Amino acid sequence: MSDLVTGEAVVLGLRTAKLPSRALATGLDLLVQGAALVVSALVLSFALVDLDGAALAAVMLGLMVFFLVALPVMIETLTRGRSLGKAALGLRVVRTDGGPVRFRHSLVRGLVGFFEIIVLSGVPAAICSAVSADGKRLGDVFAGTLVVRERVPGGGGTANALPPVHPQLLQAIGGELVALDLSAVPEPLWLAIRQLLGRIGQLDPAVAHQMSARLADDLATRTGHAVPYGLHPAAYLGAVLTERQRREWTKAQGYGQHPLAQPHPRTQPLPPVAGPPAPAAPAPPGSPAPSAAPASALPTTPPTPAPTPAQPAPAPQPAPGTGFAPPA
Repeated sequence: MSDLVTGEAVVLGLRTAKLPSRALATGLDLLVQGAALVVSALVLSFALVDLDGAALAAVMLGLMVFFLVALPVMIETLTRGRSLGKAALGLRVVRTDGGPVRFRHSLVRGLVGFFEIIVLSGVPAAICSAVSADGKRLGDVFAGTLVVRERVPGGGGTANALPPVHPQLLQAIGGELVALDLSAVPEPLWLAIRQLLGRIGQLDPAVAHQMSARLADDLATRTGHAVPYGLHPAAYLGAVLTERQRREWTKAQGYGQHPLAQPHPRTQPLPPVAGPPAPAAPAPPGSPAPSAAPASALPTTPPTPAPTPAQPAPAPQPAPGTGFAPPA
């Protein structure tokens, strides 16, 4: 088993393909490619009868390069690392970090494989694959790739789904998830949980259970709540991750619902406040009592006369004896 580690520090634990399965897959690929090459060469030899020997040799060399180098590179790139032989045996070519291969990886594997498998009869590839702990040949070493098993013998398929969870159990842990304190969980642990849940269908069931149990224990240490009895650790991780995403979504939605900012009350003029008059200070003993001021001595403000409505101007009258009225 390979100890592939992703960028999020998640050990994938994929099963690598060894020399026997890889040799059988390569033999199937070469058998199909050789048959296609022979058929194409016979068709072109009958179709291009007028060509001389040099031109016919150039055409055959081009066909050989196409079927033995270009075609495997295109198939491996388009199928993300699955040729015909690898698909028949449940194998796939991946990068050393567990990701899918790209054109540059397939091109390096195809060019190196042409020399180590076809030109040198596969002797360097067999020796390197037998010595390597991960079953790598020279093309894998130069390209930074690895051949892994997608189907585990006796596994019954390429993906292992999580065991079914009883609905009553999910309802029981629903209240605990809402009250769970997730503030102490670091971001690298969330990344590891997302990476594991995204690739759990590619892992062996025992490896997936072991990795999810380890991450669930780390999560329980930070939150103070252990995994409920009878619940798969990966299912619990998925439920907690869903609860965190729900909280983040609610928090993001709350940011857009704040009311508009109101002006500060000090920037607005204050209305006049009419309060009771201040009480007069008590007079010292023996002093005469203050007499009330006469009403005539109080300052009075004449009332403002109300504006009178404007009177309309009189209409002009005609001059006597003429009947002509001057213009207004």
